[in-house]
Amino acid sequence: MAFQAIGLTATPRRGLIARLCRRRQEESGRKAALASWFARHQALWSRTLAPVRPFDAPRGRATDWDASWPLSRELTSVRRGRRLVTAQLDDWGLQDLADTAELLVSELVTNALCHTRGPLRLNLQVRDSRLRCEVEDTDPTGPVRRVVDADAEGGRGIDLLDLLAEAWGSTSTATGKTMWFQLPAEASSPQESPACD
Repeated sequence: MAFQAIGLTATPRRGLIARLCRRRQEESGRKAALASWFARHQALWSRTLAPVRPFDAPRGRATDWDASWPLSRELTSVRRGRRLVTAQLDDWGLQDLADTAELLVSELVTNALCHTRGPLRLNLQVRDSRLRCEVEDTDPTGPVRRVVDADAEGGRGIDLLDLLAEAWGSTSTATGKTMWFQLPAEASSPQESPACD
């Protein structure tokens, strides 16, 4: 009687074993479905986020005319970006571009720090007599031109790019976007330019 009160009945041993086996199969089916769901989503997210990982690590240069650095999510990254750009341009013999590139890189890095989350990367390239500076981030949203008051402290980044860069833009990537600008550069041959770390 007591067994019947709590839901257990006196059944032959085979019936009890059969019920336990069925319950175990049902639980393993649920666990397999849950594990399968987790495996699918882990594979999806690992493929989606895999390109983000190199942002945090130094990237190898393809040529002596490429340079790339990860930037931390700190306000000091703006200063670090300016210093990296001026030092690299000095190594490449492009000192005449340093002031303009420094200003525009500081603008792109500042905007990335203020308006995005996740890792950042600063890239420089010299191709076909043009310096291309890029700031990669993980936010797919492109830049937005704002109308600002004459005495506003910010909001003129796109105007600076329009005024100083030969060309600029935003390119969507698998992990977010790349903001870039180009400046005309008269560079020496790669053999004369020292490699920079």
